[in-house]
Amino acid sequence: MAGHHGNATIADVARAAGVSPATVSRVMNDRFAGEPAVAERVRGAVAELGYAPSPLARSLALGRTHAVAFVVPDLANPAFQSVLAGLSKTAAADGYRVLVADSGESPAEEAPLAMEIRRRTDAIVLCAPRMPEAELASLMPQLGPVVLINRRVTESAGPSLAIDYRRGIRAIAEHLYGLGHRGMAYVYGPERSASNALREEGIADFLADHPDVTMAHIPAGTSSDHGQAAAASVRGSGATAAMAFNDLVAVGLIGGLRKLGLRVPGDVSVTGFDDIPLARYLDPALTTASVSHAELGVLAWRQMKAVMAGEDPGPHVTFPPRLEVRMSTAPPRSR
Repeated sequence: MAGHHGNATIADVARAAGVSPATVSRVMNDRFAGEPAVAERVRGAVAELGYAPSPLARSLALGRTHAVAFVVPDLANPAFQSVLAGLSKTAAADGYRVLVADSGESPAEEAPLAMEIRRRTDAIVLCAPRMPEAELASLMPQLGPVVLINRRVTESAGPSLAIDYRRGIRAIAEHLYGLGHRGMAYVYGPERSASNALREEGIADFLADHPDVTMAHIPAGTSSDHGQAAAASVRGSGATAAMAFNDLVAVGLIGGLRKLGLRVPGDVSVTGFDDIPLARYLDPALTTASVSHAELGVLAWRQMKAVMAGEDPGPHVTFPPRLEVRMSTAPPRSR
């Protein structure tokens, strides 16, 4: 019989123990309520044959995969990598793996991708900043259990965690104003992005209180390439300070301004948003709004665990960013 070793099927075990495959399955999953002697016989056969249930077969029988999905728009962004690190470390401590799917900044991909990966997992942590509100609201019940990151849905079907982008960008603008900047530029992210809309609201709040400021709105995106491409428009606007959508855009923008012969912060002050690990080591070190993305991942898992256990995950949580003033901002030179 030893010849079977390692390749034994549940049917082989059932034959050896003189029981049905269903009984073997119940014993293996600690769901057997019959005679202890029968369970012993099954365990003996399992040991003798070296039977190892396939994780997939086992999860199908139990309806559990011990994996959760994490869907993000762009894994190249270190901010999302930090969320993932916090999420997967905390989930691993509870015996769960995290499967990651990257929607590649494509709004059309977010919903089908979320549905597809959810079928292979027990739950989903969803970061879908571009998905239209109505589509997201109708998708949530189909995806449950779900934890939403970076935005809220009214009448939400699950807990959500968000970053206060509105307050964060406003704090950056106030910092620049305090340095003496009156001509500014907002180098913005994807127009359909919920987090960009919140930043725009924060800038509108700021402008309402500071009518002496002119604000140029310059399209960019989410990456350093986008930031570099926006440099000529920033120069053309005559702004003495530019607020980038995020740190990656700021990095590209600083490089682009330098190529055009401008100094940061001598000619133009530049700010980011996120405080990615690299931000403090840039030259000049980047003034930005700091968000603890790893902590966001930890909290996402705690909420997810509560939802899967049928417990109350607690209220919606909003993370307030902290202004980190570094060397990329300075008072304006009179241009």
